[in-house]
Amino acid sequence: MGLKQNLHNFKVKNKDKKWIPAFNALFTFLYMPNETTHGGTHVKAADDLKRTMNTVIIALVPCLIFGMFNAGYQHYLALGDIESAKGFLGASFWTWDNLVIGIIKVLPLVIVSYGVGLGVEFLFAIIKGHEVEEGYLVTGMLVPLIVPIDIPLWMLAVAVIFGVVIGKEVFGGTGMNILNPALTIRAFLFFAYPTWMSGDKVWVHGAVERAGTPDAISGETLLGAYAQNNTLAGIDYWDMFWGLIPGSVGETSKFLIIIGGLFLIFTKIGSWRIILSTVIGALVMGLIFNGVVDAGWISETSKFYGLMSVPFWQHLIIGSILFGAVYMATDPVTASQTNKGKWIYGFLIGFISIMIRVFNPAYPEGVFLAILLMNVFAPTIDHYVVQGNVKRRMKRLKAKVA
Repeated sequence: MGLKQNLHNFKVKNKDKKWIPAFNALFTFLYMPNETTHGGTHVKAADDLKRTMNTVIIALVPCLIFGMFNAGYQHYLALGDIESAKGFLGASFWTWDNLVIGIIKVLPLVIVSYGVGLGVEFLFAIIKGHEVEEGYLVTGMLVPLIVPIDIPLWMLAVAVIFGVVIGKEVFGGTGMNILNPALTIRAFLFFAYPTWMSGDKVWVHGAVERAGTPDAISGETLLGAYAQNNTLAGIDYWDMFWGLIPGSVGETSKFLIIIGGLFLIFTKIGSWRIILSTVIGALVMGLIFNGVVDAGWISETSKFYGLMSVPFWQHLIIGSILFGAVYMATDPVTASQTNKGKWIYGFLIGFISIMIRVFNPAYPEGVFLAILLMNVFAPTIDHYVVQGNVKRRMKRLKAKVA
């Protein structure tokens, strides 16, 4: 008798124990369940929640690996120990020293995110007597990618507990939450510990510890520079695209985000309508601000001038709008469900993101706030879309009867 059968027999024998949901979660993680459907009609397909989550994680892995290298590269670049990477494949970027920094700083974030988050999920499953759901698998990977490199681990642990409990479990668990759990965690960090989530120093490893010392690291982000009306002479827009810039761990490489987005669309996990409409909304808001600047309606001394004058297309490569559009806005639980609703939902996310980015110079990024806001309004959007369809059908029915 094989190990799988022994474990299955153990599961059946102890099916009434309170701790069995935790055991079942580990069993189904290692093996396919032995249960099969009996009687009736069932939808049979190769995809399930676990496979869906694993597909998203596969799309995130390149961003994670790149973020590890970039963490070390930005650290040594700020210290002046290395020169520019000279492109995505630069020899000074893909080095062992950069990876070591990334592993030391990023891997603990992943471990804490998964360890604490899954621990809370297991606890609630045991208390409430239901099976452990796989909903946190993607959230656990997203969280380390959307936080600063030097965020204290205890802060991250507290935020994860808050995000899983308040963002998911109080609504009934996976599939019932109205807010994206990963963004709920980030919002908690931002409002509870703002000094660790905003400003120029937090995005480069070692910058916070060295602040105020003669060898202090300057980690100014592109958004921060634009918000302060600083000129970025000689900036390489390809560096923005490839991701050779300071920022959250996984959101800097627009190239890899686009690849991940295409993969999710190809596998039919991510909604292309939401992704495309989010990009369109951001571009439209950027064009409006460019028009205001070109018309001379705002002074160059205004605190809003810097980000308003950014060419509209650059908004897609200097912040985290693409990462949010691909991996956050497309969350099937918290996003709109109707096709027309997805267009409205995504457009407003992009539109509001750039608006917050421009009008909030102290923290020139608004993607997570825009997505959380639209998470709340997604059911309302779907409601009016459905009601509109019903009214149109009723009109057609009345016309035929008449």
